[in-house]
Amino acid sequence: MKNKHPSKDECLALLKEYNTPEHVIRHCTKVTETALKIGEALNKAGCNLDLNLIQSAGLIHDIARVHDEHWEVGAQIAADRGYLQEADIIRKHMNYACDPTKDRIEEIDVICLSDRMVKEDEFVGLEARMQYVLDKVKDNQKVWERINSRISDNRAMIKKIEKIIGTPIESII
Repeated sequence: MKNKHPSKDECLALLKEYNTPEHVIRHCTKVTETALKIGEALNKAGCNLDLNLIQSAGLIHDIARVHDEHWEVGAQIAADRGYLQEADIIRKHMNYACDPTKDRIEEIDVICLSDRMVKEDEFVGLEARMQYVLDKVKDNQKVWERINSRISDNRAMIKKIEKIIGTPIESII
């Protein structure tokens, strides 16, 4: 049985229902736009990504961002609605480690990478976004080290995607 994904309008209604701040909704929208462009390019190159899942998970990935451990709260909201694939992505997105050595690029890779290239509601690329994040957590050495250690894997995943699509990601955004 194929999982049902909420439509764009249903996702936007969920964001409103859970009082997600407007600036967070704009961020989720830009992450989704970015992820869909990458997903479409990958699909044109022969990948088989579920663009409906990318859209729905991207739109609601930060539905509960005002809460502590927003990824857990957001995942529970999605799961309670029966959106189990979205819940899985939401639960993992904050601590997800891209693995550029695996054979198949998955929807979570595209969403998480897009989230790591969008600052607020603007595509800024990986380096600028990650520097912004590192600056925010500079007083928490453990978190800083965990985030910094994953940047090289994100860079490698970008290179892998760009090789598959035959163009820099920036050129399709």
